[in-house]
Amino acid sequence: MRVGVIFPQTEIGSDPSVIRDYAQAAEALGYAHILAYDHVLGANPASRPGGWRPPFTHLDMIHEPFVLFGYLAGLTRKIELVPGVIILPQRQTALVAKQAAALDVLSGGRVRLGIGIGWNPVEYEALGENFKNRGRRSEEQVEVMRKLWTQELVTFEGRWHKITDAGLNPLPIQRPIPLWFGGSADAVLERVGRIGDGWFPLVGANEKCRAMIDAIHAQARAAGRDPRAIGIEGRIALGQSSPETWINEIQAWKNLGATHLTFSTMKAGLTDPSAHIEAIRRFKDATASVW
Repeated sequence: MRVGVIFPQTEIGSDPSVIRDYAQAAEALGYAHILAYDHVLGANPASRPGGWRPPFTHLDMIHEPFVLFGYLAGLTRKIELVPGVIILPQRQTALVAKQAAALDVLSGGRVRLGIGIGWNPVEYEALGENFKNRGRRSEEQVEVMRKLWTQELVTFEGRWHKITDAGLNPLPIQRPIPLWFGGSADAVLERVGRIGDGWFPLVGANEKCRAMIDAIHAQARAAGRDPRAIGIEGRIALGQSSPETWINEIQAWKNLGATHLTFSTMKAGLTDPSAHIEAIRRFKDATASVW
């Protein structure tokens, strides 16, 4: 099992040296990857009626993942860089393909791209994209990106995209870059099984998750794919849990067939960036024997 950490977006601050120190500490501790969330804009709940309570608002600092990892690519050597998840349908497809390819080149092939369709219509409005057709459109986006990552020249005309004899330069090192999906809706599980390289569950290591994994595997078999080729990345939160709890959760994810695991220190009451580094050190010391 490959174990990584979630970049503590909302709590790390904006000092570049602190961001560098966190990434280098994670790499030095032997973590396999760093995952960073994506939100372009945060909305103000106070100006929206109906008691809207989003998980992130304008008060939460969110570093843009491609820019963040472009910075960290030059400051690290081995650790995998995982934008997870990029809210794909609110972004221009060819531009995302270009950014991901550039990051893959600059990092020496260390990108695993997480994608999802998001939940925040405010961002779609501001970015000029359609919130209502985001799921269907994302499938065509995946097809377009994979063509752009693997072909010198692409000609494509679909429902939402048109490319006429054009291509990216440079192409990524990985051809194509791995695409992992986030989300738990039935349509997402179907896409993961049919076209995804991996899945980020939004639930714990429980029977509900097992049923979702079974659904993904059934879709994979129906599409003529080997279910074992689809990665599963579980998540463990620091919270108020103990090392014993962490070990039990790791074992539960292993029992579900997870290939990856990510440890989150966000929203655990840590007061400064150094506390996040100490927390991932404690997790490593307490659990590395069962990775």
